[in-house]
Parts: sequence; structure tokens; C-alpha cells
Amino acid sequence: MRSRPVVSRDVVTLPAPGATRYDPRVLLYELVTTSAAVARASSRLVKIAELAALLQRVTPPEVDIAAAFLSGEPRQGRIGIGISAIRESKPVTAAPAPVLSLVEVDKVFEQIATTTGSGSAGDRARRLRDLLTRATADEQDFLVRLLAGELRQGALEGVLIEAMARAGNASPATVRRAVMMAGAVAPVARALIEHGTSGLTRFTVQVFRPVQPMLAYTASDIDEALTNLQQDVANLQQDVALEWKFDGARIQVHKAGEEIKVFSRNLREVTSAVPEVAEAAQTIRAHDVILDGEVIALRADGTPETFQRTMQRFGRKLEVDRLRAELPLTPLRFGTLAAIAHRTIVPNLVRPTREGASRFVEATLQRGHEGVMVKALTSSYAAGRRGQQWLR
Repeated sequence: MRSRPVVSRDVVTLPAPGATRYDPRVLLYELVTTSAAVARASSRLVKIAELAALLQRVTPPEVDIAAAFLSGEPRQGRIGIGISAIRESKPVTAAPAPVLSLVEVDKVFEQIATTTGSGSAGDRARRLRDLLTRATADEQDFLVRLLAGELRQGALEGVLIEAMARAGNASPATVRRAVMMAGAVAPVARALIEHGTSGLTRFTVQVFRPVQPMLAYTASDIDEALTNLQQDVANLQQDVALEWKFDGARIQVHKAGEEIKVFSRNLREVTSAVPEVAEAAQTIRAHDVILDGEVIALRADGTPETFQRTMQRFGRKLEVDRLRAELPLTPLRFGTLAAIAHRTIVPNLVRPTREGASRFVEATLQRGHEGVMVKALTSSYAAGRRGQQWLR
């Protein structure tokens, strides 16, 4: 059996390469125990050590399951059971000893997620109840919180990425970039553990595989934003531009020929919910393109609806035609993921003076928008990260 690393304060000793072999299976309770240890630990190094120790023990078929659970969700995402039904499925009693393996739990989640047809809601609840009956009290608590999206274990993505890198003898930067391109940690963890760093080369930007969106740093006011950004770009001879900042819904549009898919900020496909976005994308001449942008619901006078109103278009149960008529969306501020080459229909100001920038901000606020974005127009797209040349 593969030996565990020895953790002493912040010092970690990993088993020597070649001196270990994989366990035939890893039990759920081992992951639950690791999750609890990570939540208790205050030291980032200890958190990384605990996670790396577990990831070194799992087999390739188990590693993406473990990585998904540690990230706070099943590998399948939503499995079709509401939060109240999840909680009601928890039995009064618990198993006296741990017997569930990660693979067994994942198989049940897969069965639940793919159960459809008449009576499927009852069948899904029954399968979950049967699974929880075989779990210990700690495992029951973990699984209920996992499925309800309430898992708080301290395994933040940055810590988990560093643990994956340690377990796979890779640099954190290499693993981080692969996760950004994949949009999730689980497939990257499996590729790394199974194939080493060479397995990460396949994670590149691809149409219909959404990537984590680029984010912006915050500046206290327009003067601070311009000062910081203009200093950064002065030697690069780049143009700085201002744009309205909307309180809308972030989306990605992927187009390959006539096929179009739209993804939400959390990388869930929402094409059927926003047909006007897909129709707008049909007018783009490029054959293969990925666009990052935002949609917002506007009132008749052009002022924005609240964020909550816009998000009604992305609910789980939708009457799309009715909502489209009542709450039409306007696609705004699109840019390609390769190099922010804007296709924007929003007001913008290129190479602003301080006075012009202040007037632009004031006009934006008067129209009900959040503020402005300040960007270097030729800045590279940093998927999943806060770009130094994007300020809000």
C-alpha cells in the first residue's frame, strides 16, 4: 500500500519515487478526512501537503473524481436533485464503518444524473438515499454538502493547483495554465497524474471548450486607473481606452461555421436560454471564433435593468419565448480571446485626457451603469486571471 507523506508543521516529506505503488482503491473516508484536515489547517503549506498526499495515492481513474470533490462539486456537476430533496435523503442512521470507494460514489452520481423519464425524480432520490445509507456520519455530511454546493473545506483552487503540481512533479504555473484552458481542475489532475507534464500539452484554447474568463483589477477612481495603466503601457506604445462597465451577465460565445454555443461565467452551456445571442453571433464572418463578452437587459429608455433581472434569463426552468419578449438581452462588449480585438457597440474613449476621462465616467454613471473599464487595447487575454492591463 502506498505510504502517506509525513506532515510536521510546515515540513513535508514525500515518499521516494519508485518506492510506492497505487492502492487498489481509495475510500471516500480518506478524502473526507483530508478535506477536514485542510479545513482545519491555517498554513497554506500544510493544506498543499495534505492534498498532494491524497492525490499521490489515487489511481488515474480516481484522480479526476478526487479533484472534483475537493473543488466542491461532483464530476457530473448538477445531478438533478434539488437542495431540499438532497437534505431529505439523509438517513437517520449511518454506517458504522467506511466502505464506500470514490469510484462507487461517482458511479452512483452518474446513474442519478442520467436517470430520466416518468418517475425519475423519485428514482434519483432513492438512489441517493441508498448511497447515503451506506455512508458513515462524516461521509453523509460531506456528500450532502457536496451535492448542495455548500462544501467549505479550505481547498481553494489555487491551493489545489499547487497540490496537483506537487503530486505530479510539475510547476504550478504549468498546471495553472492548463486549468485555465480546461476550465476545470479535474481533467487536468487526471492528465497530470496519468501522463505527467506531457499530458498537459493538450489543454489549449479550443472551440466549444469554454475557458475561465479574464478578470480585472480594481482602481479607486479614474485618475488612479489611468496613472497605473499608462505607466504600464508607456514603454509599449499601446493605446488606452475606456468603456462603459455593465452590471450584466458574463458569457462566452463559441462559433465554428454555423454551429454556435453560448456558455455562462461558470462555464455552463446556456445556448437555449439566450437565442438572441446566438442569432447575433451568426452575423460574425469568422468561421472559428471564441468571444468573451457580456449581455444585459435594458429598459425602454436604455437604462440597465438590475443584475437580478438580467439573471432571470439564465434560470433552470425557463419559458424562453416569453422571457425573450419581456426581458430581451443586448449582447455588449465582445472581444476575441486571442487579443482583445473589440467588437463593441458600447461607447468608448480611446487615448483619453484626464478631463475627457472624468466626463466619460460621469456620463456613464448618469446612465445607470456601474462605472468604466480601463484597458490597454492590445493586452493579451489572460484566461482565469486578473489582467494587469484591465482595470475597473
